[in-house]
Amino acid sequence: MNKSSLIDSIKLKLSEKIQNFEKLISETRASSNDTKSSMGDKYETGREMLQQEINNLQIQLNEILKQKDFLKTVLPKASDKAEKGAIVKTEKGLFFISVSLGEIKVENEKIICISPESPLAKAMNGKQKNEVFSLNNMNQKIVDIQ
Repeated sequence: MNKSSLIDSIKLKLSEKIQNFEKLISETRASSNDTKSSMGDKYETGREMLQQEINNLQIQLNEILKQKDFLKTVLPKASDKAEKGAIVKTEKGLFFISVSLGEIKVENEKIICISPESPLAKAMNGKQKNEVFSLNNMNQKIVDIQ
């Protein structure tokens, strides 16, 4: 598995998410402007709800921007232990310790991108090939690390 192409795929996916959130925020702001009226309190309530939605979208957008910045610190170097930037293969799947993005498909392989702060990454942190770690009372063996 080529780590550089994996990181590029993640960057692309994060960029797509950023564009989607920016579009949603823009559309929500536009609909907020459409509700301006002198008809009374119920429109004020509607505008307030739209503003809360914009705030929620902005929070999610900021989180993705933080992930994109964090991804810049993940180097495509080989790893011999489970750590930030490592691709860890266990009996249950293939995990890339980088950003919390969920499952992506690269080179016809499903890879689950997890944050170094996730319980799974913390459980396997520092472990090497053929070592066993435990999460939720379930043992998993590390089959390979890249």
